[in-house]
Amino acid sequence: MRKTPAITMGWLGIFRLGLVQAAIGAVVVITTSTLNRVLVVELALPAMLPGVLVALHYFVQVLRPRLGYGSDVGGRRTPWIIGGMAVLGLGALGAALSTALMVSNLWLGIACAVVAFLFVGLGVGACGTTMLVLLSKTVVKEKLAAAATVTWVMMIVGFIVTTVIAGKMLDPFSLTRLVEVTASVAAGAFLLTCLAVYGIERPLIANAAGAAGASTPTAPTTDFMTALREVWAEPHSRRLASFVFVSMLAYSAQDLVLEPFAGAVFGMTPGESTQLSGMMSGGTLIGMLLVALICTVGARGRMGALRLWTIGGCVASALMLVTLAVAGFVGPAWPLKPTVFLLGLANGAYAVAAIGSMMGLVGRGRESREGTRMGLWGAAQAIAFGIGGIAATGAVDLARALTGSLPAAYGSVFVAEAALFVVATAFAVRLSREDTQSSVQVDLQGVSATYVAEAGRG
Repeated sequence: MRKTPAITMGWLGIFRLGLVQAAIGAVVVITTSTLNRVLVVELALPAMLPGVLVALHYFVQVLRPRLGYGSDVGGRRTPWIIGGMAVLGLGALGAALSTALMVSNLWLGIACAVVAFLFVGLGVGACGTTMLVLLSKTVVKEKLAAAATVTWVMMIVGFIVTTVIAGKMLDPFSLTRLVEVTASVAAGAFLLTCLAVYGIERPLIANAAGAAGASTPTAPTTDFMTALREVWAEPHSRRLASFVFVSMLAYSAQDLVLEPFAGAVFGMTPGESTQLSGMMSGGTLIGMLLVALICTVGARGRMGALRLWTIGGCVASALMLVTLAVAGFVGPAWPLKPTVFLLGLANGAYAVAAIGSMMGLVGRGRESREGTRMGLWGAAQAIAFGIGGIAATGAVDLARALTGSLPAAYGSVFVAEAALFVVATAFAVRLSREDTQSSVQVDLQGVSATYVAEAGRG
């Protein structure tokens, strides 16, 4: 049963932490999108190079539990948020400098880019993990879905604002201008983060100090590996990590497959397939906003249960992916755009409910393990994203070689993704049952305590 935070965060505080997520999105989009295009188009390098670099920044986030544990030890989250953003900004600047270096010394530039993308992954892991922990510890249950939506939407806002402004600043293009623009974005993101978190943790520190009768919170005395084993031994932590990995593997695998599918099977032009991808993103955003609104307004009712939307979103996503597989065999006569929009809607409902559930469960279990616990789940998500795109595109090539049919190749991948969502649903159902049993036990304990107290008075 999730404890009600002693110090609760209002909408202004949620929005301030959302600005941190926007800052993360602003820097990440430069490294994973803009530099991707420059390496492939302007420098005419193999597309595999940026693909490996982006995957590397995901895989290094396996260190998220260790980073979260570091914030548990210190008892404060804001230094890790600010420090993580500093590392992220340095990594992005290093990636831009490495790209410029590749013109004169290709291999040295690639080596420097590897180090830079490791910094990017470490920065995202440190900043993102501790930001979510701070949000989770201060937001009441009724606002979890809304808080999760705010952080996700703000990240998308960071993507959009950066691409618009940086896009104008980059023309006329030169590698020198690329470095300058990247440095400006990184510096702006760091400044925004510092302003967003300034003083936000002060009430928590004061409350913890007052409760402990000391000036600083009590830090955990166990080492990291012991703390990680303790978190992994918690059934809900282990099952949620498995759920996050499987569901995010299915979720991320769609990104690199949808547009090629639309072009190869439905004959869409690049502009049309891009619009289709935008329609799916729009559906995702609407799904998130709807779930956040329903869970906030109807928090006390059944429709406000995050676990219900997590399960329903997974099931709906699986159904829509199977529908896409069928659409490939029907061809252009199939209403592809509504199908993709509904897939985005289901994805949005699942995603925001899953993030809200993570935030709601981060405080369950042993004390002073919130950062380690959130880090474990964040690592599962990052690894899934790193594997998802590579696995999906490789599976399409393999299925095409075996079947010789484009609809069969893409359809088999969509069905496999649907199967992953079904497995994720099983994990979500199990977690829901455990959550219900825990709530009942807490209620029974409360009734027993009341009965004992009344009997004592009698």
